[in-house]
Amino acid sequence: MCRIMGPMPANPQDALPIRLTVDDSDSPSDVVDALFLGRFATGEQPHSRSRSLDRVKSASTLLPPGAEVLRSARADDRSAVLAEGDGWTVLVSRWNRGADVTVTAVDTELAERILKEATDGAQEEPEPRPENVSMGFWYLSPRRGPHRTTRQIAAGEWDEVRPNYTAPVADALDRLMKVTPDDIAGRLLLLHGPPGTGKTSALRTLARSWRDWCQVDCVLDPERLFGDIGYLMDIAIGEDDGTAKGRWRLLLLEDCDELIRGEAKHTAGQALSRLLNLTDGLLGQGRNVLVGVTTNEDLERLHPAVVRPGRCLARIEVGPLTRAEAVSWLGTEEGVGRDGATLAELYALRRGTSPASLPEPRAREAGLYL
Repeated sequence: MCRIMGPMPANPQDALPIRLTVDDSDSPSDVVDALFLGRFATGEQPHSRSRSLDRVKSASTLLPPGAEVLRSARADDRSAVLAEGDGWTVLVSRWNRGADVTVTAVDTELAERILKEATDGAQEEPEPRPENVSMGFWYLSPRRGPHRTTRQIAAGEWDEVRPNYTAPVADALDRLMKVTPDDIAGRLLLLHGPPGTGKTSALRTLARSWRDWCQVDCVLDPERLFGDIGYLMDIAIGEDDGTAKGRWRLLLLEDCDELIRGEAKHTAGQALSRLLNLTDGLLGQGRNVLVGVTTNEDLERLHPAVVRPGRCLARIEVGPLTRAEAVSWLGTEEGVGRDGATLAELYALRRGTSPASLPEPRAREAGLYL
């Protein structure tokens, strides 16, 4: 039971003492962060606005005109600057080419104006090219939690990329590239097959083919995604870069062999349950979310719940090109084996290199799988 003795304070900030305790485990940046919160905590500047930026120009200070620097700290590739002006305070935290800018002020209009002055024109805008597509990248940051950044990814048109795939795969991808929201039945897209066959390349091209109606995000740490409920919920809710309501999202999870393998361990089994819940369970209800998974596993080794009828929008086994297709692609028979070649092997041959390998008898004796 909680009891409050005496009259309630007139202001929330009067309910708790404001103390800053520093010891040898704190860094100068920690002190800067703590000092920044002072005026917000006391209510002197009760309004806050913030913005995260990518591709920050190296010459940009991210400080508004008239800012007086109070503290600055730098360590390796990170820095923090605390500055103030008339009725406002700003904290600039930078790392590599990214930054967070947070402003506190005496009123909301001033906070928004100062933030705009600090960040307008601070990002480098890449030259838009027709062959580029905007793709998001999610990861769990130790300092900031679930975070998404965007990049322009080069992706060829499907007609240009199609010769990279053997005929049955190209036919299946033909249908997938033409999918529209009205065609969606299952929510899971599964590409499986040996390494180097072009699964990731196909997904980049798919992002370009679907860009009018679908935002594509790649999850860089899928093994952590389904083990952290907060991270999973942020992903499920998503960010749409200001696009129209109702736009679909495709989440890409690459090389998820252990997650969807039939003999998944208990922890991986729990992660698989959450994956399936995102595609057609309660978590996915009301959200236009597709999940794309790539794996090197054979179809027979995948968990039956993953490949059951009705769950997959597409389930495509991406294999090497036949010998005839490989010779046609390369323009010569030199270096092409009787069983054909993968896309990675063909690019290596075109560059005049070949993958390192052991003679086949020794590979068997050593128990290696190359």
